[in-house]
Amino acid sequence: MLSVALAGKPNAGKSTFYKAATMAEVDVGNYPFTTIDPNRGVSHVRTRCPCLDRDERCGNENCHDGKRYVPIELLDVAGLVPGAHEGKGLGNQFLDALSNADVILNVVDASGGTNAEGEPVEVGSYDPVQDIEFIQEEMDLWLASIIEGNWEAVERQSRSPEFDFEEVLTEMLTGVGATEYDVMAVLREIDYTSDPFEWSDEDKEELARLVRERTKPIVVVANKADIAPEENIERLEEAAGHVIPCTAEGELALRQAVEAGVVDYDPGDEDFEITGDISDSQEEGLNRIRDVMTEWGGTGLQQSLNEAIYDLLDRITVYPVQDGSKWTDGQGNVLPDAFLLREDATPKDLAFAVHSDIGEGYLHAVDARENRRIGEDHELDEGDVIKIVSTAS
Repeated sequence: MLSVALAGKPNAGKSTFYKAATMAEVDVGNYPFTTIDPNRGVSHVRTRCPCLDRDERCGNENCHDGKRYVPIELLDVAGLVPGAHEGKGLGNQFLDALSNADVILNVVDASGGTNAEGEPVEVGSYDPVQDIEFIQEEMDLWLASIIEGNWEAVERQSRSPEFDFEEVLTEMLTGVGATEYDVMAVLREIDYTSDPFEWSDEDKEELARLVRERTKPIVVVANKADIAPEENIERLEEAAGHVIPCTAEGELALRQAVEAGVVDYDPGDEDFEITGDISDSQEEGLNRIRDVMTEWGGTGLQQSLNEAIYDLLDRITVYPVQDGSKWTDGQGNVLPDAFLLREDATPKDLAFAVHSDIGEGYLHAVDARENRRIGEDHELDEGDVIKIVSTAS
């Protein structure tokens, strides 16, 4: 399961985002360090279910009339403050918890209503653009400190005749989520020597930055967009490549209204329908949320998760089945599973994602939509329904 981590300073709305995205019970408060211990839960990305191409909907619990919700892990940890990489606040705990995340959502208080330490100030008085640079810098310096802390060991190993610089770097960086491919790709971007004694502090910091950019891409969630000055959203969009205006509180209110049976709404919808009896004040609050959704095309929460998985990580959703004509598994369930794979994934990659034994015994695959056999090197597309034929099936 892919892992998305919520980063940001205290009181930016991470815990509210997490609670809305998972509907798990967590502490939500208007004070720094509401979150102490990391919260791990399951959220979902949303995509178009292939069942829309059939006469009937699939009936899967993660499909809402053709809106397919694919599980991901969501991690919410303690907020960052300046100097976190040196252990200030709960910085080391926070940063260590990010090690195995695939992508980061930097939840920013777009309203400018909290200062650098997460303390409440007058709305609009703090520049939220600083929170973009600050999170990136803290993560870069944290990773640089890990590299520096292990560099003496690298230097010692370099005295061995069997020393392989790239192999040693890879071994070091796998602990923060990098793969051999990541390390090789980063090294191709820089001029470097294989003699660790010749590396300067600046060289190590550059390595840290490039590894972080590759292994921890960031989507900026412009939270509290419902009360943010319009120019703040515009400036955030100018300062970062991936920015999603969001109201986590609005999303949480909608999901709670759905649970109460008074609102018809699916996460990621651009609007909702009031279906039950509510008070005038509740209707007024829901209409305020609707105004924000009209302006931004939704609350922004589901859009943030989708941006992280489908756009930054370049994932596609593929559906393995055992019966290629009925699109079912062995128990007759239609489209029972959905896997998030890289855009260049092949049928054999899907086989290994299902189970290592299926992958090891891979024979061939069938495109269930067109009922045709496809090659082992065929690149899969979003929404493909694939029958895997394996000796382990």
